[in-house]
Amino acid sequence: MNNDDNLVRMVNQIGVFFDSMPDRDEGLEGIVMHLKKFWDPSMRKALLAMIDTKKNTEVSEIVLAAIQKHRELLA
Repeated sequence: MNNDDNLVRMVNQIGVFFDSMPDRDEGLEGIVMHLKKFWDPSMRKALLAMIDTKKNTEVSEIVLAAIQKHRELLA
């Protein structure tokens, strides 16, 4: 498993947790805040680059939606 696959696996697990929240907007913000609080900046940068280049299309829909809506919080 390469580093990109590992990042996708981890972010999708975070997405599963926050997808269970009844308030979708709260879940979307929760994903991004979790990444900001617990992920190293280099990990966040690698994830964003992967999404921007569509290098890995296995990132879940809720994670993509969260990053699209709250990307500025990850900068």
